[in-house]
Amino acid sequence: MAKVTYQPAPESESETRDQNSGSPNRRRRILLVTVAASVILGLVAILFGGAIFNPAATPESEPTMTAIQIIPLVILVVMFVVATKWPLNIGVMGLVASFGVGYFMLGMTDKEILADFPANIVITIIGVTYFFSMAQRNGTIDIIVQTCVRLVRGKTMLLPWVFFLLAASLTALGTFSPAAVALLLAPAAIGLAYESRIHPVLMGAFIINGAHAGGFSPLSVAGVLVHDIAVKNGFPISQGSLFAASFALNLILSVLTVVLFALLGKIRDGATGQLADLDTTHTARPHGQQILTLALIVAMLVCALGFHMPIGFVALSAGLLLALVNIKEHQTFIGGVSWSTVLLVAGMITYVSLLQHVGVIDTLAEQALALGAPLLIALVLCYVIGVGSAFASSTALLTAFIPLAGPLLATSSLSASGTVAALAIAATVVDVSPFSTDGALVVANAREDDRQRVYKQLMVYAGGVVLVAPALAWALLVPTGIM
Repeated sequence: MAKVTYQPAPESESETRDQNSGSPNRRRRILLVTVAASVILGLVAILFGGAIFNPAATPESEPTMTAIQIIPLVILVVMFVVATKWPLNIGVMGLVASFGVGYFMLGMTDKEILADFPANIVITIIGVTYFFSMAQRNGTIDIIVQTCVRLVRGKTMLLPWVFFLLAASLTALGTFSPAAVALLLAPAAIGLAYESRIHPVLMGAFIINGAHAGGFSPLSVAGVLVHDIAVKNGFPISQGSLFAASFALNLILSVLTVVLFALLGKIRDGATGQLADLDTTHTARPHGQQILTLALIVAMLVCALGFHMPIGFVALSAGLLLALVNIKEHQTFIGGVSWSTVLLVAGMITYVSLLQHVGVIDTLAEQALALGAPLLIALVLCYVIGVGSAFASSTALLTAFIPLAGPLLATSSLSASGTVAALAIAATVVDVSPFSTDGALVVANAREDDRQRVYKQLMVYAGGVVLVAPALAWALLVPTGIM
């Protein structure tokens, strides 16, 4: 395979933005106002929409929110705004807010505040990222990438689809989407895009779409997270259906992306230089730790799918075996655990559980029902979560919005699996935004002299995705009752 060169990523996401925008502060202010306005409008629609869409309802029949419910809800909105403007972990804010609201407002003890701490999800995150950090460091993932690239046999236009399927496979096996994009795919894929004159934005979109296509498998952290939240709120969903819907929607979006770039004449990118031939005749053979890692991946699949064993503990066990083989680098493997994601998920779920404890979720859902149009409510939720996820954490928004669907599903004929899948897909497909982790990684791996162009074009593309994808997910999954 031809040697691929690429520029290293900046040290921080804010540095990426500063390098790729002539006026980052002005754009961030505009996007911040957009996010805040979308969240506020969504809440206003839920709180007061009943009087507009269902004027026959009497004020006495509508639930009202108390101060002890409004204050935690306002704090939640403030946390999203702060996390959008500054690189602060919203999970840490969630844990601090849980302590402040629970201890000082509600008089709860620490055990009561942490009663719903998601220990099973935390173990899953730690185990999966622990194992795959070792798989990346010992070169196993590189071999998988090289093998997939070799399959194109010089047909460079197949490369985006190869990386789409590769990204989907990696995330379906449990790799985090940002980890797959950052450590495994973006450097090689964007480099190959320049070598083969494929538009880097097209290649980046395929990587991210592929990562999200597999991102809701029964083995993935996101799939486990959404399923557990749904079960906890009383509307169990089919994990297989969620996975299939996510894969299908991201596949459709990728096809539409190819059509769009073809109509614009941008598939072959003249700005990337001369077309280079790709040497796909040589692929490294796995040896030693790599063979063991591949065998452990197969074993993990068998244990999780065949025997329904918890993937977190299985991944930890597999990781421990690899660590024993390479004991000298054990500390670097521990550093590969996605601790920021652990904090994010733990903090947000703990805080949202506190909101449920004081009745915020139930009251909002009951007021949403006053709209009298469940399909309209589902569409509004898809757009609010989609717009917010373009600039904030998709995982955090999922933990906040999926519980809202519970009472709605209980009092309507909407499919639980279809509605939750639409919300989950709307929250993730918009991560092509350069202000999200995945999008920023694509920009960061573009050539230094081409980053500003990639940044601008990726932002335009992301705007189209934000406009189309939530409606597409809603139209295909909610009214049709296909799931």
